[in-house]
Amino acid sequence: MKRNIIEVKNLTYRYKSNQPFDAGEAAALDNISLDIEEGSFVAILGHNGSGKSTLAKHFNAILLPDSGKVYVDGMDTADESLTLEIRRRVGMVFQNPDNQIVANVVEDDVAFGAENIGIPSEEIRERVDEALKLVGMYEYREHAPHFLSGGQKQRVAIAGIIAMRPKCIVLDEPTAMLDPVGRSEVLDTIHRLNKDHGITVILITHHMSETIDADRLIIMSDGRIIQDGKPAWVFTHVEELKAAGLTVPETTQLLYRLRKEGFHLPLEALSVEECAQTIYTMLSEKRG
Repeated sequence: MKRNIIEVKNLTYRYKSNQPFDAGEAAALDNISLDIEEGSFVAILGHNGSGKSTLAKHFNAILLPDSGKVYVDGMDTADESLTLEIRRRVGMVFQNPDNQIVANVVEDDVAFGAENIGIPSEEIRERVDEALKLVGMYEYREHAPHFLSGGQKQRVAIAGIIAMRPKCIVLDEPTAMLDPVGRSEVLDTIHRLNKDHGITVILITHHMSETIDADRLIIMSDGRIIQDGKPAWVFTHVEELKAAGLTVPETTQLLYRLRKEGFHLPLEALSVEECAQTIYTMLSEKRG
């Protein structure tokens, strides 16, 4: 049985303001509890303001709970003496790659995080080369980052996290500022890191299409978790997701409309091929 890399227990968090505290004010996170299994690919989906990015920032102690607990690899994020070790375990990638580029040469940028956590210089060279190869950017190692495309910059940012060798990578809307090609590059990279190298991936997104291939999908709304399970199961809750301001895949929409017209069809077929096969099977049975 796999162990949990992250455990969240009754987490509540409110953003601080200069205004007097209002007991009726909604919490950004409201009594959240969940576990993230080591080696899994978890997608967290929600509209803007749902709390998903706030939750992500608790996973490596950027934010700390007002109440409740967050444990990373068994370590309490509220213990400041453990912050560095926690950030060795969980790396963060944010949505704007330009904000994460700190050096004038790609390989220097990738080395930056490893240097900051005290990795010996002779080991950093090996880690940088390995990380750039993993994200398909080794041939660009001597390039200037500002000449790269958005997708390439984001892959360099991911390489910088990989060079720190975390057990888990949290990506907070990493494709939000990318074109379709860049989005595809980044998504292919993180899926490969998860499947081929066993790195736990937590993908925060508001793009429903990016969550379909996840092992697990968590839906957030107004600081709470409203659905949690396999994507195919979560997306069967069409009306609840609509009420939270979210859509479902087009394949699910089609099957849902056919069900409302009286056709008895399952809603779990997410890919176009699965959807087509489901409809074909239904029609074949009717003809038979």
